[in-house]
Amino acid sequence: SELTGLGKNTVKEIDLERLREKYTVDGKALMKIEHYARCLGIDEFKLHDGHKYATVIIDLERGHILWLAHGKKKQVVYDFIEHVGKEWMDHVEAVACDMNSDYQDAFEEACPGLQCVFDFFHIRKNFNDKVIGEIRKDVQRRLITEGNLEATASLKRSKYILTSKRETLEKKDAQAGKVLQRGGGLFNTPEVVQKSGHVERYEKIMRENRLLFTCELIQEKLTGAYNLADEMQMAREIAEIMDMCQETGNRHLYGLADCLTVISRVSLPCDI
Repeated sequence: SELTGLGKNTVKEIDLERLREKYTVDGKALMKIEHYARCLGIDEFKLHDGHKYATVIIDLERGHILWLAHGKKKQVVYDFIEHVGKEWMDHVEAVACDMNSDYQDAFEEACPGLQCVFDFFHIRKNFNDKVIGEIRKDVQRRLITEGNLEATASLKRSKYILTSKRETLEKKDAQAGKVLQRGGGLFNTPEVVQKSGHVERYEKIMRENRLLFTCELIQEKLTGAYNLADEMQMAREIAEIMDMCQETGNRHLYGLADCLTVISRVSLPCDI
């Protein structure tokens, strides 16, 4: 809009028309898929109102959008397979997806032998939310019961620190004093500057909480496993992580071990 001098709504309508001509949406305005795909990616995303979902399927190697559809149920997958045909699907080796059983089940039902792989982004998100987040809350409750208010205070608002890479925290510390938001007199808003001490606080939490330190070791090992190109080596790493989770005796890490059991069965060689 700024480059052309056209109104924003006019530009939006032009772009929307371009998208309608280029992509397949709910099986309408069918786009001819010119190339076979070896690896697909599928994921859902929220629509503008936040209460409804849509699904996108892409060619992971070329980055091309192959299918857009409202909803996130099995029917989306069935419609896509009907659109491209079984002969086209025979060239697909694997599908990357989250732990949505509808997607996985639909692909496996329609195309037996197709390998579904749980992508690292969703594994990491699951670990951050359901393991680190919940363990942090449990530790806080225990410290409050013990009357250790100082240690409890150190864990407040620490989720970002616990779920970030050390390199990210070091960059934050290097930017200490940088103005993130300028203050304003109209609404009496204060100036916001980048704080320091992220790495120091992280190291303090690790020293004082053995279970959270174990989570950090598991997190590093999990990241390393997903960066491997050798399937059997990755399988061994995943098996070691599962053993580490079991040895802690923590119910949240037990849940991660169960999740990794599914990943091992679905994503890795069956002989692990």
